[in-house]
Amino acid sequence: MKKVRKAVIPAAGRGLRFLPATKAQPKEMLPIVDRPAIQYIIEEALDSGIEDILIITSQNKRSIEDHFDKSGELEKLLEEQGKLDLLKEVQYTGRLADLYYVRQKEPLGLGHAVYCARQFIGNEPCAVLLGDDLVRGATPCLKQLLDLYEKVQSSVIAVMEVPGEQVNKYGILDAVEESPGVYKIRDLVEKPPVESAPSRLAIMGRYIIEPRIFSILAETRPGAGGEIQLTDALRELCREQAVYGLAFQGRRYDVGDKLGYLRATVEFALERPDLAEEFREYLRAVCRGLFPDSFNK
Repeated sequence: MKKVRKAVIPAAGRGLRFLPATKAQPKEMLPIVDRPAIQYIIEEALDSGIEDILIITSQNKRSIEDHFDKSGELEKLLEEQGKLDLLKEVQYTGRLADLYYVRQKEPLGLGHAVYCARQFIGNEPCAVLLGDDLVRGATPCLKQLLDLYEKVQSSVIAVMEVPGEQVNKYGILDAVEESPGVYKIRDLVEKPPVESAPSRLAIMGRYIIEPRIFSILAETRPGAGGEIQLTDALRELCREQAVYGLAFQGRRYDVGDKLGYLRATVEFALERPDLAEEFREYLRAVCRGLFPDSFNK
């Protein structure tokens, strides 16, 4: 039985939707409360049993590497100042995982970014986690996909039903439901017009993919947006072998969108024991149009 040991996190995008904040800072490093978004993605991969993680980067993304590196000077300063809780957090990020990095030298699309991982992955199935999507649930989203992969031994894609007017923002499935929440994919369409979309089942940012995808990507021509689309390569893959969609359990946040980012920040903060009570009181005051003096100090 094949085991998925490696994961790829494409993080080479320019983050144009968050300019000017991302002019000099990777969008993946924008904080959700006090942790960068990409840290939640890495933690999900590790909690799902992934052993090795490759991050696809580009120019001006060095801060991602620095964040997950050991910071001896900072650790020494925190220890000297007795800030042991912060020291523990800093040490945690430095020891979180053995990470590897490859640069995507040209912005040729998600499919090309995944293709850049071919030597790292070799002839193994791999996980792909997009940094724009955060998913919170009792079981990590990727672990749900891996559990299905163990049964079907074939590529699995995370999917979610979206409103009809939003199908032109996603890769959309033409699929048949084989069991509750599990779909056998017949075809995939990248960002179809609303009137011709085959369903409202949209691809979300989690995949388990067989290694055949790399040879397909090598031949994939630019598609929507003039970029090499992963969806186009998956479309070819499902013509050759079984590909499944899994309607995962959990709440998904599109942190590449400003409103999605704000939702994630608010809801993640409300889960924090050190913040929840006071922050909830503040939100109630905002909803009532009140701003107590205690919040203005």
